[in-house]
Amino acid sequence: MSETLTYAPRKAIKSQSLVDFIAEWMDSQLPPAQVQAKLWTMYFNGSLMKMGAGAGLLFVSPLGVHMRYVIRIHFAASNNVAEYEALVNGLKIAIELGVRRLDLRGDSQLVIDQVMKSSSCHDPKMEAYYKEVRRLEDKFHALELVHVTRRYNEAADELAKIVSTRGTVPLDTFSRDLHEPSVDLGSGDGVETTAPHPTDAFEALLVAAEVMEVEQRPGRPFD
Repeated sequence: MSETLTYAPRKAIKSQSLVDFIAEWMDSQLPPAQVQAKLWTMYFNGSLMKMGAGAGLLFVSPLGVHMRYVIRIHFAASNNVAEYEALVNGLKIAIELGVRRLDLRGDSQLVIDQVMKSSSCHDPKMEAYYKEVRRLEDKFHALELVHVTRRYNEAADELAKIVSTRGTVPLDTFSRDLHEPSVDLGSGDGVETTAPHPTDAFEALLVAAEVMEVEQRPGRPFD
């Protein structure tokens, strides 16, 4: 008599197999330790209105995913200070995200010229911000600063105006409150006086991890 093979569905997974499966699944869900060193783009802008000052930032990942930030400035600031705060805080956020190659784009001719050494900083406040930018520059493998006209910086400009007029921040946008300058404006030596909020940094890292996870999936559309 020949043997008859029968097939039955597996009703349970052996306990060790289940443990192995869960371990593999958890490993695949963990965010990467650091965002890969690919070129990101950051648009930045500062704004001064009657209601106050603020800064807007738009990060664009290597494959086009957008991350938006606004910074409410709660101290007396000129428009140039707001522009520098946008640049300095944008660099700090990029460092938190693990970005190491960054293309910076802003529409402030004065800030761009000073940072690119096209013009000297006669104002001690501007000198302090300039030195802080240079200090943060060392945290990157590649950093490029490009001047763009306002029409090509509309997203960051709109975000800056929202917070400088104390408007409602969009739900898809991170927000921070800055109660004192990011540099020592008294001595002009560029010493950092404020630290990033840990909760903001953690949330930003989670978003960056999600961005990278999405970008690594084949066949997915991007924003």
